[in-house]
Amino acid sequence: MTHKTPQIVDQHGRPHTYLRISLTDRCNLRCFYCMPEEGIELTERAHIMSLEEIISIAKTFVGLGVDTIRLTGGEPLLRKNFAFLLEELSKLGVTLKLTTNGILLDKYFDLFEKVGLKKINVSLDTLDKAKAAFITKRDYFDRIMLNVQTAIKRGFEIKLNVVLIKGTNDMEILDFIRLTKEENIQVKFIEFMPFKGNQWDWSKGVSEEEILQIAGEHFEGVKALENGPHSTSKNFRVAGHLGSFGIISTITNPFCSGCNRIRLTADGKMKNCLFANSETDLLSQHRAGVPLEPLIMRSILDKKFSRDGMDLKMDAGHYEQNRSMIAIGG
Repeated sequence: MTHKTPQIVDQHGRPHTYLRISLTDRCNLRCFYCMPEEGIELTERAHIMSLEEIISIAKTFVGLGVDTIRLTGGEPLLRKNFAFLLEELSKLGVTLKLTTNGILLDKYFDLFEKVGLKKINVSLDTLDKAKAAFITKRDYFDRIMLNVQTAIKRGFEIKLNVVLIKGTNDMEILDFIRLTKEENIQVKFIEFMPFKGNQWDWSKGVSEEEILQIAGEHFEGVKALENGPHSTSKNFRVAGHLGSFGIISTITNPFCSGCNRIRLTADGKMKNCLFANSETDLLSQHRAGVPLEPLIMRSILDKKFSRDGMDLKMDAGHYEQNRSMIAIGG
């Protein structure tokens, strides 16, 4: 697999080679930290990228040096004709990845193997069925767990994304780490992050320091692993465990220095940072026949070094002007 030299470089010298594409703002779960309690106003179909538009815009990014594409949502597997889209994207010669809630995975295992998609992140915030119903407002826990186990047995590289919220699932940190003893999976603990309408308050957060303290008190031989230059998590392994766990410390210890990520929302807006309020409308310009390369380059040059300029206080006046998590695509 050969790739072009990265051309999307920000003013801080960071090349951007990783594109996250949200396929839809629809989801079959209602997790409270992702979707506002009152729900969201779904984007009209006419303003959502068609499959052909997704493929065309993705090609533009690949031409500028993007070598990794992650499909997100909402729930990406809800997108009609998902199989066609994935097969077309697999022809671009990039590494394909997926973030999903796991409900529909069983429909696509054969397709994933066919196109070489091996890396799957599953959002799973609890190992308790009753608590899962409380967090997600839906009853899919057994199906998700079965699909995760099937994916592991079929050799997919599975990461479990766990958003930690104090008083809700922080008491399960050790249970999640125990999963890594017999299974070669990675658990990714994610600090609770602020987005429009998710009632964020850091008093509900669980920090990297707290997670490591809990792990160190109960497991012997918690060893730090080497992290890649663009890793969003600090990674660890307990001695004797097949798998590992990582911590995405966006709040207490941001990892922005090595950021190489770009986000494309389902309605075709480019976000140069997860927390960015400003967006670049690629879809409208694409439909008008305007070349996208200059727009992409200009957008990335406006990228701030860390969290769109927010300090450690995470100003509500800033993040409440952003989208809700489900409308961004993670």
